[in-house]
Amino acid sequence: MQMIELENTTMKQNQVNSKKGLQILLETDEDDTRPVYIAGNFNNWKTQDKNYMMEQIGANLYQFNFAIDFTFPDELLYKFTKGDWSEVEIGKNSEITSNRSTAIRSGKVREYVPKWRKNWLPFKIDYLPKVHLISDEFEIPQLNKTRKIWALLPHDYDTSNESYPVMYLQDAQNLFNEEAKYGNWEIDKKLAVMAEYKIGKIIIIAIEHAEEDRIKEYNVGKTVLGKGQGKKYIKFMTETLKPFVDANFRTKQEREHTGIGGSSMGGLISVFSGLMYPEIYGKLMIFSPSLWVVPKLTIDSENQYTENTKIYLYAGGDESDTMIEHVRSFKKNMIASEFVKDKMKINLSINMEGTHSERYWSDEFPKAIEWLFFNSKEN
Repeated sequence: MQMIELENTTMKQNQVNSKKGLQILLETDEDDTRPVYIAGNFNNWKTQDKNYMMEQIGANLYQFNFAIDFTFPDELLYKFTKGDWSEVEIGKNSEITSNRSTAIRSGKVREYVPKWRKNWLPFKIDYLPKVHLISDEFEIPQLNKTRKIWALLPHDYDTSNESYPVMYLQDAQNLFNEEAKYGNWEIDKKLAVMAEYKIGKIIIIAIEHAEEDRIKEYNVGKTVLGKGQGKKYIKFMTETLKPFVDANFRTKQEREHTGIGGSSMGGLISVFSGLMYPEIYGKLMIFSPSLWVVPKLTIDSENQYTENTKIYLYAGGDESDTMIEHVRSFKKNMIASEFVKDKMKINLSINMEGTHSERYWSDEFPKAIEWLFFNSKEN
């Protein structure tokens, strides 16, 4: 009798488990407040899909239950993230982990994650870009000045025959300089991780700002800041610097492979660069732009080259009282313009906790580069 009761209990328990479908249990050594998501071939590898956020059921212990009627792929492939590929699971030695897989449809699968990436770090030295000083005193004939300019080349540039897309970035002093006064974007480290993950390789041309004349050079026309030299600076980048870069490095020269970007006033000058030379710049990376300088910015001329332009627009909610309002208004006006409508793709990213600082621009940089240049579904 006792044996029969035990068998009946086991059968009932198995029936209950089967009704619950597949259960994924995850244990991790690192405790933090970020939620855990499961991403895989069942949701197009979306890393922050709220439908697949795991439930925390204990200290460093999470679970996710697939419904009994869930339609599984032939083989379930998945990984765990903290909401982005920049915060994906990694091995105990910070190495990339392979996709996890299972063929079962019910019961429990127990998994373990020793560490997580944080803001695309850590990185591996072998993948760091080669930092090349183009010139300490590159001539700017349009302004009768000189400037220090750098090129960050893919780690395997010297051993390959590849040609690469190019992004021109402002404020080089704050992009990869460990001694920068207010911190830096760490783009060299972020590019290293992107190369390791085979997301894509790119040449970055980093142009140092003009120190005390920075505002004047990044200001276009007459604005609330006075009369600027921005148009001359943009002509320098477009008519002098880009031809030099294309002649001396293995670049993909077409507009669909050429971008320009920056933050704050550097973001503003990049906006104007894209508007003045849409036939040159097909990708704009605009972080926390100083749109308050030109509150009545409008698009008032038709140009065939606005077709397929991509803009990655970022702002932080803790930057100023008007930053979010300005970027949303900018996006709305761009989309509403009869000359731009249905021609541009604009990705607006807002971090409500973001401040006007290199820390948050650093976090956004690899996401922007991936979306602008290497997202095959968008390009």
